[in-house]
Amino acid sequence: MVTVEIIAIGNEILIGDVLDTNTHWLCQQITGLGGHVRRATLVRDDVPVIAEVLRQAVARGTDVVFTTGGLGPTADDMTLQAIAQAAGVPLEEHAEALRLVREKYEELAEKGYVARADLTPERRKMAILPRGAKALHNPVGAAPGVLLTIGETTVIVLPGVPPEMKGIFTTSLQPTLQALFGGSVFVERVVVVECGDESVLAPLVDQVAAAHPEVYVKSRAKAYGPGVRLKVTFSMAGRERSEVEEAVARALDDLRTALDEAQIAVVSVE
Repeated sequence: MVTVEIIAIGNEILIGDVLDTNTHWLCQQITGLGGHVRRATLVRDDVPVIAEVLRQAVARGTDVVFTTGGLGPTADDMTLQAIAQAAGVPLEEHAEALRLVREKYEELAEKGYVARADLTPERRKMAILPRGAKALHNPVGAAPGVLLTIGETTVIVLPGVPPEMKGIFTTSLQPTLQALFGGSVFVERVVVVECGDESVLAPLVDQVAAAHPEVYVKSRAKAYGPGVRLKVTFSMAGRERSEVEEAVARALDDLRTALDEAQIAVVSVE
């Protein structure tokens, strides 16, 4: 299974001004691809800190690291500087990235969204990438995404603006994701049960989870009391859909048996 870490970058996140929805969305997408997100970190716009967090992820043998934020034209957008430092390579103007930035501002100027299409120093900054990096087309904004390999780790650098991050992920990044994750599949089933006390359900869930370690089994409670229904989620990622579906089905059948013995009714299986 492909191991993944996410580094969300930005002072605005850590002062509580912006909610980090990017990490949540990426976790959903990566899990759906069959990847395993094992760590997510929030850091400020601080070059040494970003570089150190990335170096640690590489040292742990992480297959893929996603970063979000810090690719814009302002001085506090310093993610690429930190990534170059972590990789031990210089920053340099990237011809393809510069072309992408130029075309975006020409498009924006033509639409009247910006006054001029000139490549100012601030705009050119978004095309200064770590040596050896690849630029990823941004269908929404001006800052290209960046793809770089550090050792055995693939580093995918995305903007912090959610529509831009999602735009790159769902378009220009797709060939890379296909190569990294291949034909991995993700299967999830949800069992809804008539039970108003998660502590009663917990030993049954724990028993099933222990018997099927390859399947993630988790109960979720939001309230207590009569008439409350709890959900138990079964999920698993793997290469072969039939094997994954069979493993999830076996775990689900074991829970059904345990629930019957405990006289807890199953409302539905989704």
